[in-house]
Parts: sequence; C-alpha cells; structure tokens
Amino acid sequence: MQTSDGKNSDAASGWIAVVAGALQRGDGRWLMHQRPPGKPHAGLWEFPGGKVEPDEIPSQCLIRELQEELGIRCDPATLTPVGFAESRMPEAGRQIVILLYIVGGWHGEPAALEGGAIGWFTPPEVLALEMPPLDVMLAARLFQNR
Repeated sequence: MQTSDGKNSDAASGWIAVVAGALQRGDGRWLMHQRPPGKPHAGLWEFPGGKVEPDEIPSQCLIRELQEELGIRCDPATLTPVGFAESRMPEAGRQIVILLYIVGGWHGEPAALEGGAIGWFTPPEVLALEMPPLDVMLAARLFQNR
C-alpha cells in the first residue's frame, strides 16, 4: 500500500504471511497435520501453523497457532527459522509466503484440536504425503541436508 508521499507502507496488501512449525520427536519422526474438511486443501498434509496477524511477529504467531491447533506450549528460544516458500501464482489475488521454523522443544502432547488429524512420519514418509505445493517445497528444503 502506498502512503500519500508515494512510499510503501508496512501494510503488505499484496501478500499473506503464514508461519509453520516443524516438530521432531526423539525417534526422528516429524509431526504433520491433515487439513480438516471444509478448508482449502482439505485432506492434504501440512506443517502446522497459520496466518500472521497484523500485530504479531512470526515467532509469536507460531507459538499462538501451535497452542490453538495442537494444545502445546513453546518457548520462543526453541524456534529456529529454517526456510520459506512463496506461491508463484496468487491465490484469491494475494501471494502467500510461508516461514518455516524448527520447533526445538514444547510442553504438552500434540493433539489435533481444530479438526483433521496429526501423524508422526519419517522424512521419506513426509515427502510421500499429499501436501499443498508450498509444504512440498518446505519439506524438500527441510530434509535435503538431514
């Protein structure tokens, strides 16, 4: 959005920021969330997370989203940004940028609180799941050096 002096403001009207968390158990398996019926990409698997609100920074948003979706508590010090993916074609007129963090620790046992399902998968199993295109890119980048 442009201000009256012609400069771009901090309000990003052309894109949506989304955060996602990569949670790994001690046995090397990674948590994936299956999108519930009635949502875009229903039935596909993704890294849990959600849209960043205008008053949030991405790490705060991820902590809130993981509490709402999975019922777990995370300390911001355990979050490590590891990559991002962006849509090449606008969805509903807006680009999507997903910021992926590794979640190094949490309190509580993850559960699918907002519908869908969760599962723990090895990297090859994650890569074989049906996922939205941006999660496919994120998973490939996450596991390329692991």
